[in-house]
Amino acid sequence: MTKNTHDSDVAFIKALAELLNENDLTELQVKRDYAEDDSLNVRVSRKPPQQIMAAPQQQQYQAAPAAPAPAPAPASAPSSTAPAAAADADPADHPGAVTSPMVGTVYLQSEPGAPAFISVGASVSEGDTLLIVEAMKTMNHIPAPRAGTVKRILVGDGDAVEFGAPLVILE
Repeated sequence: MTKNTHDSDVAFIKALAELLNENDLTELQVKRDYAEDDSLNVRVSRKPPQQIMAAPQQQQYQAAPAAPAPAPAPASAPSSTAPAAAADADPADHPGAVTSPMVGTVYLQSEPGAPAFISVGASVSEGDTLLIVEAMKTMNHIPAPRAGTVKRILVGDGDAVEFGAPLVILE
């Protein structure tokens, strides 16, 4: 790689970092091909403030979803203030939250037209597939970490998710 190419790569990376900050993004990845055997892969990311994961075994950051899916409207009005307060709480703080292990695109069924893996109220066993997160053309099945009942599905089919974004609430 020549000095000139190196200087343009540094400028390119600085421009990506500025784009990341200006648009309030948490991560940006770009591949630049120069020739058949020469390319540049760049991944620029930043840790959002006050979003450190609580799990001690994972020391990576948690990012909020780019566009959170709206919660389904309740069929009837809540009879007390406790359920309303629980619905307003951050789903990532819920002890039954299943979070995304990677950045990618969510799919709720194995293929278009197939039945969804889960639905609200469904019982799941430990290891059952909850949904799929596609990352870099790889379909990653996200298993249930424990047996339980699906209380909320926080993402929609085709939604983009960040690492650590809450996907499903199991109780």
